[in-house]
Amino acid sequence: MRIVGLTEFGGPEQLCVLDVPEPHPGPGEVRIRVHAAAVNPADIGTRSKAWNPNPQWRPPYVLGMDAAGVVSEVGEGAPWSVGDHVMAIVVPWEPGGGAYADELVVPAESVVRVPRDMDFFRACTLPMNGLTAVMALATLDLPEGRTLAVTGSAGAFGGYVTQMAKTRGLRVLADASAADEALIRGLGADEVVRRGDEFAERVREVVPDGVDAVVDGALQNGRIERAVRDGGQIFVPSPWIWEAERGITVRNALVQDGSRNTVGLDLVRELAERGALTPRVADVLPAERAGDAHRRLEAGGVRGRLVLDFGS
Repeated sequence: MRIVGLTEFGGPEQLCVLDVPEPHPGPGEVRIRVHAAAVNPADIGTRSKAWNPNPQWRPPYVLGMDAAGVVSEVGEGAPWSVGDHVMAIVVPWEPGGGAYADELVVPAESVVRVPRDMDFFRACTLPMNGLTAVMALATLDLPEGRTLAVTGSAGAFGGYVTQMAKTRGLRVLADASAADEALIRGLGADEVVRRGDEFAERVREVVPDGVDAVVDGALQNGRIERAVRDGGQIFVPSPWIWEAERGITVRNALVQDGSRNTVGLDLVRELAERGALTPRVADVLPAERAGDAHRRLEAGGVRGRLVLDFGS
């Protein structure tokens, strides 16, 4: 069976095609014949070992946290059938490995069906970033009518947060460059604020007392505090939080800890089916060109997700 993996961490050149034994699901697991796997910034950080998710992880390291494909084998007790079209959130450093593989074994709870009338390329962009957006908004738990600022809104995570926040009746201020302003307005942002280090000050020009909360997809960290009212909240999609001032609470949630949140993942599917979430595919590359996909993502400016095609 083909995987795209690493035998040691490093640059994009470390990604190579390897042959490994075909996996089989255990009780409560399913095997997916992967057709498409999204390339995420988390893959870049893991590949370069900018952070070490699991010291016990052993090579070959298979990256990828999003997959879409067809169920090819079902473990005992798993509520799926061979031939079902599904998408899954994947934790690469767990025993089943990452999504950059012809065949992938995951817990059944990490799987939902592909949104109706959606191809595998678009579907594979939904699970990880979509579920992180669900977790962010659930963690903040803002009542309808409150005000939310979003950084990194042109990215997949920030874009999904913007769209989901509107389904919850929130007023959204999202950041954008001049080139991305039309995109962000198209995602439903009520106000578009110029991105960059002065974002917090620009938010205060629109909301003088500060917003109720910020989802900081761009990881501006302490620089974003000025945008938030006294006693407000900040959500960061990373393990690092800090002690904020003025009674502001900094919260986080790591998507790998919610990877078996079937209800949240199915909400992502439902929102995509009714057009409330917009999957964006920047380009599709053959799986063996994963290194090129990593180089393009690292170079910046990619809007939407690069997707690896593992064929049918």
